[in-house]
Amino acid sequence: MTTPSRTAIIAGNWKMHYGPNEASQFALEIIPPLGKLTQEFARVVCVLSPPTISLEAVHEVMQALLFPRIALGAQNMFYADKGAFTGENSPSMVRELCSYVILGHSERRAYFCETDELVNKKVHAALANRLRPIVCVGEKLEEREAGQTEAVIRTQVYGSLGNLPAEHAHQVVIAYEPVWAIGTGKSATAQDAALVIGLIRQLFGEMYGTGAADACRILYGGSVTPANISEFVSLPDIDGALVGGASIKPDFVDILRKTIDVMKQQA
Repeated sequence: MTTPSRTAIIAGNWKMHYGPNEASQFALEIIPPLGKLTQEFARVVCVLSPPTISLEAVHEVMQALLFPRIALGAQNMFYADKGAFTGENSPSMVRELCSYVILGHSERRAYFCETDELVNKKVHAALANRLRPIVCVGEKLEEREAGQTEAVIRTQVYGSLGNLPAEHAHQVVIAYEPVWAIGTGKSATAQDAALVIGLIRQLFGEMYGTGAADACRILYGGSVTPANISEFVSLPDIDGALVGGASIKPDFVDILRKTIDVMKQQA
C-alpha cells in the first residue's frame, strides 16, 4: 500500500451517469458513509467525479455536509482559459467547483481522438489553475498481446506528462488503466498491475527525479470492485484506485472501507 508520505486516493468516475437531480440524491446517500470513513482514517482522500452538468449539484451537497476529505473532480476540461470552444469547459471554470480533474481517460482517447500532446496541454493548464490532474495511461488488448505494453506506457507517460514545471510535478496523480480491463469484467492481476505501475513510477523519476516519483500517487483503474480492491492496494506502489462502474453504486463505500482496512493492517 501507499507509503506514509503518500495519501491514498479512491476516485469515482461516474462517466455519463446521473443528471443533476439523480446526482444530488446519490450524493446525499453516499457522501455521509464515505465521509465518516475518511474522518476515522486521515491518510485517504475520496474524489467524486460526476458529469459536468451535475458538478454544481454535487458541490452543493458537499458544501452542506462538510466532509473535508471528500473532494470533487471533473471528468475532463479544455486547456484554453476562454474562447470559441463550444461545449468545452475551461480550467478556471472547473476550478470554481473542483479540486481534481481526470485527463486522458481511455474513453476520451478512443472516442474523442485525444492525443498525448492534447492531454499534455490540459495537464499544464490544470496545474497552472491549481487543479490536481489525474492523468490516465494504459494499453489496449492488442498492444498487450503484441508485447508492446512497456513501449505504449513509455510513450504515453513521456508524451502526456512532459515538460512540467519541477515545482508542480509532485502534484500529478497518474492512473494506470489497462484498456482491455475497463467495462469488460476482466481485470489485470495485482502483480501485473504492480509491474506496470512500477514502470510508470520509474519513468516519472527519470523525468522529474526520485523525489517527485516518490511523491506521485499512482492509482489502478480497471474493473475495480469490492472483491478485488484489497489485492491491488496491498502492493507498495499502488496508491488507490480510479473506479468506474462500481462508483455509482453502494459498492463504492465498500471499496473505500476495504482500502482503509488494508492500510490499517500495514500501518
